[in-house]
Amino acid sequence: MAGVRQMQHEQMVSAVLSAPTEYRRGIMNKLFATISFSAIMIAAPAFAHHPMGGEIPQTMGQGLLSGLGHPIIGFDHLAFVVGIGLLAAFQQARLALPASFITGTALGTLLIVGGVVLPMAEVVIGLSVLMIGGLVMAGRRLGAVAASMMALGAGLFHGWAYGEAVIGAEATPIMSYIAAFSATQFAISLGVMLLALALMRKPGDDNATATLQPRLAGAMVAGVGLTYLVEMAEPVILAAL
Repeated sequence: MAGVRQMQHEQMVSAVLSAPTEYRRGIMNKLFATISFSAIMIAAPAFAHHPMGGEIPQTMGQGLLSGLGHPIIGFDHLAFVVGIGLLAAFQQARLALPASFITGTALGTLLIVGGVVLPMAEVVIGLSVLMIGGLVMAGRRLGAVAASMMALGAGLFHGWAYGEAVIGAEATPIMSYIAAFSATQFAISLGVMLLALALMRKPGDDNATATLQPRLAGAMVAGVGLTYLVEMAEPVILAAL
């Protein structure tokens, strides 16, 4: 029985690999949509409920739990992490972007814990999401140093916002919190990068066609940033009327 199942599995894989490009593209489109929908459904409960219920983590375990969930609680943070993964797929030194951003978030958390105030943090975060989405839409390869510095700078502000959850906590939960949100961000950005690369490496497609779906995803990321900026500007505009 096991041998029959194995043979059926091999026949199915062989059929997919030998199928025309348009058929494989349809499979990838469905897979992309399924993964995206699943990710949203998994993340949705976290948008409404902080892993620690808004309380300061007191132990290493609580720090880990809070850090694992925090990057997907704020949709602006999640959108930027997705954007980092998408943009990394277009670069030559692909892991430099996620590594620089994650380093920045760790430093940003330490800044707010140390009492350093970053001005207009929420505005800068919204602008960073809009910017990363725009860069992905352009689909261009950036200089390694410039890209890394951009990711590091944005990470400082995103990490500073993360750090608000651990102000007043002891060193151990803070360190476990940083380690956990770093792991979460790396996993998300790496997964997005690999998915984007898979979509971009379709045989028979020219560059513009192969990169279309990742660039459209970049447009969605930019839309998240624009939405947050409009929400922040709305009270000011209404007050001025």
